[in-house]
Amino acid sequence: MITQIYEVRTPEEANALIDVGVDYIGVLVGPAIEWKAEISPEQANKVFGAITGNTKKIVLSLSKNLEEIIEIAKKTNPDILHLAAEPKDITPLEIKKLKRELPSIKIMRTIPVEDKECVALAKKYDGLADYLLLDSRRKKDGQLGATGETHDWSLSRKIVESVFIPVILAGGLGPDNVAEAISKVKPFGVDSKTKTDKDDGSGKDIEKVREFVRIVKATK
Repeated sequence: MITQIYEVRTPEEANALIDVGVDYIGVLVGPAIEWKAEISPEQANKVFGAITGNTKKIVLSLSKNLEEIIEIAKKTNPDILHLAAEPKDITPLEIKKLKRELPSIKIMRTIPVEDKECVALAKKYDGLADYLLLDSRRKKDGQLGATGETHDWSLSRKIVESVFIPVILAGGLGPDNVAEAISKVKPFGVDSKTKTDKDDGSGKDIEKVREFVRIVKATK
């Protein structure tokens, strides 16, 4: 069971996460216009420079502009490129184009888990993306991801059972509920952002991450 942690902003945070056993480390990269938490490719490369061993480097992009995404990926050369734009904005056909342009980079695709239609949506990316990430949409404003909210794990379990590529469960996971989530969904891995942030949102709370990793590794 792998652990994935977002949003890492400094080499020091990356080192601390490696020390507590995080498997995949993600940075949010973009122009910081609509999303102020985005960092530049240059900042991302500083974080990646601190990542060694088997830990995977992930670039998370919220963009729906393929050329912008490709440029970011070429500047940062992550192990995994995570696409979190709305399903209508990056289709399976566009995943094929990205795979041609970036043959050495794995693709992770966010799937919003809202209703039973998400299972059919996930199947469309099976065999095209290398990973799926199942995330929550906030009802009050429609934000996808980084909500701190869980979703219907029974739907996530159906996706896990319906596709052949690794599935990472996200959406409001932290030390308080990750064991239950793993038990109910049986994913390839689990992701945490909001519930392992510091209370003031200024970075990662390493002790929360440590406990998250400990529980994940102890859960069957």
